[in-house]
Amino acid sequence: MSIKSDRWIRRMVASHGMIEPFESGQVRENEQGRLISYGTSSYGYDIRCSDEFKIFTNINSAIVDPKNFDEESFVDVKSDVCIIPPNSFALARTVEYFRIPRDVLTICLGKSTYARCGIIVNVTPLEPEWQGHVTLEFSNTTPLPAKIYANEGVAQVLFLGADETCETSYADRAGKYQGQTGVTLPKA
Repeated sequence: MSIKSDRWIRRMVASHGMIEPFESGQVRENEQGRLISYGTSSYGYDIRCSDEFKIFTNINSAIVDPKNFDEESFVDVKSDVCIIPPNSFALARTVEYFRIPRDVLTICLGKSTYARCGIIVNVTPLEPEWQGHVTLEFSNTTPLPAKIYANEGVAQVLFLGADETCETSYADRAGKYQGQTGVTLPKA
């Protein structure tokens, strides 16, 4: 496997629509001022968080169970910012829609700007031929409320090109998160 460069990312977007919407360079500011950067970097793509959030709350004393997840454990928020309570988490989705090629696997790492504030961004790998909006998880590890900014960079996706094409892709398996849009909760 090899990590793919900015030139490869631009080619794949042009030929396969791999990322929509796509920013060919780094965006660091807009008319309102400085941003947490997003767009194409040297060896990856900095993804943005949309303005749709599901903030975890335990008002119903629920148990977090991935096989039987209670949707009432979240409060839905649509806003330019999300305030995550101390020692809690929120789910969101990317602005970008991804179409991963059959010979590519991605890994995603949180941006250092958030990590330095005690906010962990968790994203699972995007498998070959998976497509959809990526569901993001933000963990606030601090004893203070934490702020997440919509439409700004939150994590970097690294694209790993395989030496050979996989035998069975996510699409072949009819994976349960294929084509997801919006913030997608766990499916058993």
